[in-house]
Amino acid sequence: MAFLHPPCSSPTSQTTSRLPFTPLIAASSHLSSTQKPTQLSNWVPEFRSKSLNLVLSGALTLGLSLSGVGPVEAKVGVNKPELLPKEFSPVIDVAGFLSDGQEKRLAQEIDNIEKDTGFKLRVLAQNYPDTPGLAIKDFWQVDDRTIVFVADPTFGNILNFNVGASVDLDVPRSFWSRLAGKYGNMFYWKEKGEDGAIEAAVVAISSCLKEPVGSDNCSEVK
Repeated sequence: MAFLHPPCSSPTSQTTSRLPFTPLIAASSHLSSTQKPTQLSNWVPEFRSKSLNLVLSGALTLGLSLSGVGPVEAKVGVNKPELLPKEFSPVIDVAGFLSDGQEKRLAQEIDNIEKDTGFKLRVLAQNYPDTPGLAIKDFWQVDDRTIVFVADPTFGNILNFNVGASVDLDVPRSFWSRLAGKYGNMFYWKEKGEDGAIEAAVVAISSCLKEPVGSDNCSEVK
């Protein structure tokens, strides 16, 4: 899994890259425009979208997100396995955004998604830097059929995604930026709550993944 750098608070020009699930840790303080192509070309092939939101905030490395890009500032990766639950769960809420009932409903929906589509959705709710970070990769056995959804309001838009290569083949790249724009913007989650944004996003992802693959699948964020 390619763990990504958190989004910048100011808007940037957009590109995206399909992200192989290969960890890469970086601790440099800044990435210049001349450095970026060299350092990223070996592990970020071709994925483009809208603003720097598709990140695995907390498992931080240099990277591009599914909702945008620009020169980004690298931070030291977080790896805190002690924040992982003792038993497996597809939903990890270290930020306390969700009630027990909400976690159970989301876990059931995620289980249904996996049974119906074969894709694995995983949800991590965090406030960077309080996150298990890189430790989730092995805990969730992240692979190219995995969508890691990180809900973190720290950087403005609460919806951040890291998508496996097989998911990228079936889901239009524009879907993730439209999803982040609809339910992840600060106006939405401040009104509906972080939990409301998370639940709405999971429902939208479920609807998208269950649509027949075609030229217009996932054209609407429901």
